[in-house]
Amino acid sequence: MHHVPLVEVTRGDDIECIHAGSVAVVDTRGDLLYQSGDPDFLTFTRSTIKPFQAMPFLRAGGPAKFGFTAREVALLCASHSGEPMHIDAVQSMLRKAGCDEHHLRCGCHVPMHYAVADKLPPAGETWNQLHNNCSGKHAGFLAYCVQHGHALDSYLDPAHPLQQAVRESVAHCAGMPASDLKMGIDGCSAPNYAMPLSRLALSYARLAQGASDDRYGNALGDLYQAMTAHPELVSGAGRNDLAFMQTAPGDWVAKIGADGVQVIGIRSAGLGIAIKIGDGNMRALYTAAVSVLRQLGLVGSPEASPLAPWVRPQLKNFMGLRTGEVRPVLRLAKA
Repeated sequence: MHHVPLVEVTRGDDIECIHAGSVAVVDTRGDLLYQSGDPDFLTFTRSTIKPFQAMPFLRAGGPAKFGFTAREVALLCASHSGEPMHIDAVQSMLRKAGCDEHHLRCGCHVPMHYAVADKLPPAGETWNQLHNNCSGKHAGFLAYCVQHGHALDSYLDPAHPLQQAVRESVAHCAGMPASDLKMGIDGCSAPNYAMPLSRLALSYARLAQGASDDRYGNALGDLYQAMTAHPELVSGAGRNDLAFMQTAPGDWVAKIGADGVQVIGIRSAGLGIAIKIGDGNMRALYTAAVSVLRQLGLVGSPEASPLAPWVRPQLKNFMGLRTGEVRPVLRLAKA
């Protein structure tokens, strides 16, 4: 199977861009219920696997050992915007683990909150690795290494004991052998894994249920509770993951990944939803995700919810003139 058109972008009354992709909707057993395009498209998970990268730390009782708060546990799963609340929490996590910013290996980029607010950074402002959207995850990585006496300077090496444990937890939650995961390096330099889109959806169906597990205990439940209680730490002001979790508080858990990946777990419906935009366009991804939720009957009037900005965005130029719109064209089909 192949990707199919999910979203169109118009200029005037005519179609200017078509963004193709795929959607998989599964239940907690991994059975495919609905699809569009190729539900088994091999997809690099990017930041959507952050909860599962945190699982070894939770399994070992890391949050309790270091005194991490629920807000800090949420930040383990974050692609944060680099707002003060995020930076303060990452600093706290590092301090509790006996580390500091120089131990991080995630690199530095302009904080995401500027792009979200459509503002330029102030002249002369500087940043460090704390502002990287993945710094919370990396703080957790370092704490795990401190707890177990593992080397800190090589914690991102795929052969490092931490990353071997992460690979096992990612595979476990996706219901597949670790040897079947395809590996690449993510933007923050951590190993990242590709899997069929439907397996990624299953991971979030399981995360949303938060059930106890023979291997990982209550880790999934603890991560779910932290993410849904503190979505602003997982995401940031004006961000789509925050909006998803605010639309159905305590029921939806959402996580975005770079290059057009969105995953949502729905506790009440027992569903996992995974979406991939083939060309990685994020603008198209947000609108596609809202359309999927609407077609599944999970949100009746997204226009009256925190999801309103992504229902059918109207495009304007720098003079404020309307130039077109982003509109969904995807159609879910029963599997």
